[in-house]
Amino acid sequence: MSCSAVVQSEKRLIDSGPSDTHCFQQPSGTIPVEAKDTVMPLDAQAPSRVVTATLNYLVPGAEKPARYVGDPPPGRLAWNGASDPRQVAIADGRGHEADFTLDRNGFALRQVPSAVRDFFDPAEVADVYYKETEALVRAEMGASRVIGFDHTLRGPDAPREPVMRVHNDYTERSAAQRVRDLLPDEAEALLARRFVFANVWRPVRVLAVDTPLALCDATSFTDDDLVPTDLIYADRVGETASVRFNPSHRWVFFSGMRPDEVVLIKCHDSATDGRARISFHTAFRDPTAPVDAPARQSIELRTIAFFD
Repeated sequence: MSCSAVVQSEKRLIDSGPSDTHCFQQPSGTIPVEAKDTVMPLDAQAPSRVVTATLNYLVPGAEKPARYVGDPPPGRLAWNGASDPRQVAIADGRGHEADFTLDRNGFALRQVPSAVRDFFDPAEVADVYYKETEALVRAEMGASRVIGFDHTLRGPDAPREPVMRVHNDYTERSAAQRVRDLLPDEAEALLARRFVFANVWRPVRVLAVDTPLALCDATSFTDDDLVPTDLIYADRVGETASVRFNPSHRWVFFSGMRPDEVVLIKCHDSATDGRARISFHTAFRDPTAPVDAPARQSIELRTIAFFD
């Protein structure tokens, strides 16, 4: 299929496309919410297709992995980690969109048109998209309060490119610290109750064909697969999680995601009752994509959901 065919079919797909449809491992001895087994939806029914692609894991070393956002100090590497590229099977979740849930798999696809006309207009994103996304997360999770606090645009017209490295955005430590950073006066009371960091990822302008997003099913990994990693900004040091390879990982993507679709991704859930707590993820090059497919453009908005 040529790039021109992809672009020409975009409006048709948006108008007629399908409707809507962990992260840390379950604590030992608990039963996942919504499922009493670890059968993935795509185990019960054959996936639409499976692609084999390269995902970049981490080879853990003696030094804690660290990545600088911006230029590193003299004598320091921007990224000191050792990449471990692996060929893995990634199942296309199309046709099974409704089978994936945040509390079981750590991610969910939804069809959610936006009123935003230009995602590259900071004022419009702040005035319109934050409110839309906060309302979506609140409704999806049943949260009492949701705060959108940050977003990233990726693509050729944006300052950042897709992240081609398997990762999760927070660790147990850094999630709590981020609440303290953002809401210092309320933090201790909020941290005493359940809270969830959830990212909402959406293609903009074009279909996500060139570099789609792969998500790891939360029932297929354990805490041992996660490697705490420093994320060093000019004014603070955050902590994310890199991931070591495990052949048990089961990966999913949703082919040809449209600008009226979003993926909600758990990046940290403080609940330890057996539900999914994260879904680590990465961009990848789909070897079946047209060679002239337009470069992926996307927006990822980060939220915190609080519960009474």
